[in-house]
This record gives sequence, C-alpha cells and structure tokens, in this order.
Amino acid sequence: MGYGRSAAVLSLGIGVTGLVTYLYFSLSSHALSEADYGRITVLWSAIFVVIGVLYRPVEQLLSHSIADAQARGRPEAHQLRVAAGLQLGLGVAFAAAALAFRGPIEDDLLGGSSRLYWIFVVAVLAYAASYFARGFLAGNRRFGLYGGLVLMEAVSRCLFAVAVAVGIAEGQSVVALGMAAAPIVSLAVVPPALGRRRARRRGGVESAAAPVPSVAREAAGVNDPLTADAAAAAEPSAETAQPKETEFTLSRGTGFAAAVLVVMVCEQTIVNAGPLVVKSTEGAAGAALAGFVFNALLVARAPLQLFQAVQTSILPHLTRLRAGGEQDPFRRSVNLTLVAVAGFAAVVTLVMAAIGPALMDLFFGGEVEYARGGLVLVALGMGFYLASATLNQAALAQGRAAQAAVCWTVSAGSFVTFLLVLRPDDRVLQVEAGFLGAALLLCGLLYAVYRAELAR
Repeated sequence: MGYGRSAAVLSLGIGVTGLVTYLYFSLSSHALSEADYGRITVLWSAIFVVIGVLYRPVEQLLSHSIADAQARGRPEAHQLRVAAGLQLGLGVAFAAAALAFRGPIEDDLLGGSSRLYWIFVVAVLAYAASYFARGFLAGNRRFGLYGGLVLMEAVSRCLFAVAVAVGIAEGQSVVALGMAAAPIVSLAVVPPALGRRRARRRGGVESAAAPVPSVAREAAGVNDPLTADAAAAAEPSAETAQPKETEFTLSRGTGFAAAVLVVMVCEQTIVNAGPLVVKSTEGAAGAALAGFVFNALLVARAPLQLFQAVQTSILPHLTRLRAGGEQDPFRRSVNLTLVAVAGFAAVVTLVMAAIGPALMDLFFGGEVEYARGGLVLVALGMGFYLASATLNQAALAQGRAAQAAVCWTVSAGSFVTFLLVLRPDDRVLQVEAGFLGAALLLCGLLYAVYRAELAR
C-alpha cells in the first residue's frame, strides 16, 4: 500500500476516532460537575503523557526497523525481539514507580481517589501491548487494521461516557473506567494480523520484502557473464544508492528508542503541560480552570490525533525510500505533506476566527466564554506543530533522532519556562500563546535539521 493510500485509509479511521474522542469529552463535560470533569481531564493527560513517553518510542522503533529490514530483504524477527524486550522493561519500570509513588499520584494528582489511581495504573500497563501492536502493524503496512485498532479503542471508551450521560451509570469513576478498558478491547484486531502473517509464511511469501539486485538479475535470467557484467555496471552500487546498513542490535535499538523517548517527553509536555501547570499553580480553582484550558487546546489536540495517520504511515514510507537511496521521492513526500498541513491549518484557523467561540460553547457549555483570539492562536500553533511532526518523522528516517531530540528539548523547555516564570491574569491566553510560540520554534529547528541532512 502506497504512502498516499495508506494515509487516506488511516485518516478515515483516525478521523472518526477523533470525532468519537471529542464526543467522549463533550458527554463527560455535560454529565459531570466542573470539578469532576477537571479530574477526568487531568487523568487523561497523565495517562497519555506516560504512555506517550514510555511506549511510543517502541512503536516508532518497530515501525522504522521493520520497514528498513523489509526494504533490504531481511527478516524482522530480531527487531521484534529487541522491541519486545524494551517494552516489557518499560512496563515493569512503570509498575514499580507507580507503586512507589502511589501517595503523590493518588492524593496530589488525582484528588485522593483510589479508583482513579488504579484506573491510571491499569490503563498505562494495557497500553504497552496496544502500542507494541501499533508499531508492528505500521511496520508491516497493515494500516487498515491499525485504523481499526484506534477506532475500536475510541468507541469502547466513549460507551462509558454514554452510559453516564443517559443515566445507566453515574460518576466520574465510570467515565474514567473507559480509559482502562479501551486499550484492552482494541487488541481484538491483533489475531487477524497474526493469522495473515502466518499464512504468508506458510506460502513462502514475504509481501514487503523486495529482492536484492543480484537475486533480481538471476530471476530475470541474466546468466551470461558479459550480460551480467553489463547489468552490474548499470546498477548503482550499494554504497552510492543506499545508505550504509548498520546491524540492528539491542544497543542501537535502545539508542534510537532513548532519543525518541526524549522527543515523546517533550511532545507530551507541549501538548499537556498547560492544564497540569494551571491545576498545580491556581489553588482551589485549579481543577476547573485546568478543564477549561484542556478544552481550549482540544482545537489542536483533535487534529493532532487525526495526524497520527500521517505520522504512522510516513515513517515506514520515508525509511524505505532512504534505504533505497531515493532522495527525490523522499523530499517530494515531505513537501507534499507540509503543503497539506498548511492547507488544513488555514481552514481550521478561518473556522475558529469565524465561529470558534460558538462551537466551543455548543460542545462544552459552561459559564466561561472562549476567546476568539485565543482559539485562533491555538489553531495557528496546531499548524506549526503538525509541520514539526512531519519534519520529525523525516529526521527519524534520516537517522537524525538525536538531533531531533535536541530540538524538542529546547522548544518544550522554553514553553514550560514561559508558563512558570510569567503569571499573567489570563492564564488561558498565556497557555494558548505559549503553545503557538513553542510550535513555531520547534518547526524552525527541525526544518534546519532536515535541510542540513538533505544537503549532506
């Protein structure tokens, strides 16, 4: 499946997923009190900060390494073992840390609720398997099943909010329980993927593996020495056509994952630090205000979830192009994605400028009005952030994970410093403006890394 078709298939599934997720928060906002809804948003932020930091690096590692191995005609069993070992170690480390710091997590972060604490623990551990499955499906270009996984996750989670909204159940614990159940239910798509993989192996077919040049010559019947020499001369040498291959080892996989882990920490910081900082610094009103900030950032968060389709498909696509030495298609793929991002961001910005406050009131209600200018700032920041995500995947495919991690660290650090040092009266506007500034800085830094590698 080509990159364009892959992105289209995933966009359909993840686009519906984004709408269902929006519905989950809309129903929760109307069914719960402001304080209870604020704790739901804090729980959500905490879960996705942790799983983004811990598990998405392994997802990216699997997607990148499987695509690279298949492009070079090599089996991917070793990549799976290395990634599984890393994921298991991260899950065990989280469980130990969560138990050791139960007091601060339960009392300070989750308002003293033991139910929310255990939902947090179970959800994070369940997502270890979910994100491993995502990396496996992306690396093998099973994007239809990938879209099905995330859609099933969103729908099953939303059903818990529906149950509370219609009166079948009640309370924030039921709404929160959907966050733990969702990743477990979504794994139902994995058995079909494994079954088809076994069927291909029994048939002796590895669908993604391309024959190496020498095998291709033999398959074409080029056996005459003179013809073979001419064919060999016509082929680009491995040194000039392809980047030099490095053996995939545990240390190399760990290094890549560690750099991506830093990226994920910074990504979650930029997306989620606003509500968390507001909650921790605004006293008794912090929980309710955090929910308001969270809703404002959903203007960026929902498109970011949709853009996972592009992120998921573009990394294995760019990795295969780089492994084959195809620089022009590599550059065209990146440019096409950036143009699409710019167009999408322009549309969202215009919508926010025209009817943004009315849409937010419709979805979330409440007594606080959403400022039009702040929503426009978030929409612009979303555009730069999506462009940054594209350039980040290009840097990973180019083998520049460490340089990308530096760019993210500088941008996220600047954002948090801006929130902590300055304390204006309008904290919501501060978060919105800070998000735009961090995204703009990040986009510029990652573009410099991307261009430097292309020139080299």
